[in-house]
Formats: sequence, structure tokens, C-alpha cells
Amino acid sequence: MRDTVYFLVFDGFADWQAALALCEVRRPGDWQVATVGFTRAPVRSMGGLAVQPELSLAELDFARAALTIVPGGHLWQRGEGASAVAALRQLHGAGSVVAGIDSGVLALARAGLLDRCRHTGNWAGHIDTQVPGYAGSAQYDASLLAVSDGGTITASHLGSVEFAREVIRTLDLYGATDREHWYRLFKHAQLPPWCVGEAAAA
Repeated sequence: MRDTVYFLVFDGFADWQAALALCEVRRPGDWQVATVGFTRAPVRSMGGLAVQPELSLAELDFARAALTIVPGGHLWQRGEGASAVAALRQLHGAGSVVAGIDSGVLALARAGLLDRCRHTGNWAGHIDTQVPGYAGSAQYDASLLAVSDGGTITASHLGSVEFAREVIRTLDLYGATDREHWYRLFKHAQLPPWCVGEAAAA
């Protein structure tokens, strides 16, 4: 049963990038969220939060993985994290959607997950300069802040709201209309119609 969303943590991970997505995943109560580290050793986020991983990469349950989220961090810019890249390839092969934001997209590219699907990233050419052997440049879409395709979600460092929207859609949270209201609220501060009516009545 695919009931778990894995969130990769490591020293210097960008803690804010997936915050909206994770909150919405947990809100209905139907999904488990588990933090995964390279090991179970505590890590500290870019913002200084101390996080104790619940699992190590070696303890992943591929059969339960519905979605795996990879945040940005200098780790990926340095070309490190080979064991995570290998795990992402396995997770994707086992049926988990793999989602990367900011430099976390580089991990997906190194796993070979972006060679044959539409995707985006921080800027055109970023992946090419960081990932030798990357063959997906023709599939790169610079016009969108987040893209879902081929069992992957990719997002720019400026696209945390769009990233959350794609996660919400992938897990089929809420109805299509409510998802659109959610996006307008968090992206453009546009209240849903029922909230506007309640505010006017007050």
C-alpha cells in the first residue's frame, strides 16, 4: 500500500522549499510523512533547524513510497549524494513519484530521470553544466515554475507554491476547483468566494 511521502533531509537542506507541500500532504490525515537521511544521524537545515531523520536511505520501504521529495541544498551543487541518487532511481523504478525543487532537480537528473520527460529547474543550462551525461535538454521547459511528467515533479527555486500545487495534484488532494482556489490564495492572496462572502457579512 502506497501511503508514505518521503522527505530527504541532509545538512544544509533548504527547509522552506517544500513546507507548503508537506503541510497540505499531512492535512487530510491519509498520508504518512517520513524524514529520510543518508544515515539516522541528526542534520541541520539551511535555516538552522535540527532534524532527526526517522529512517536512513538503507531503510526505505519501496512498496509504501507514493512520493519522494528532494529539497535543494549546496550538497547537490557540489556533486555529492551519490547514495541518494541511486535510491531515487530505485524509488522511481518501483513506482514512486520523485519530486525535486531548486538544486534538488540535479539529483533527479543524475539519476537519469529527466532524460525523457518534460521538466524545469532554476534556469536553462543549469542542469547541463552540473550533470555530465544529462540528455534531457530538449525536454527542458523554462516557461513554467513547476512541471509534472513521467513520474517526476521538478520546480525552480522560485516555484515553491507551484511545487506544492503539483504535489497536491499528484496525490489527488482536494477537488480540482479547491486546488485552484488553494493556488490563488497562496500565490496571489485571492480569497475563495465563500471567504469573500463571509468577510463581507462580518
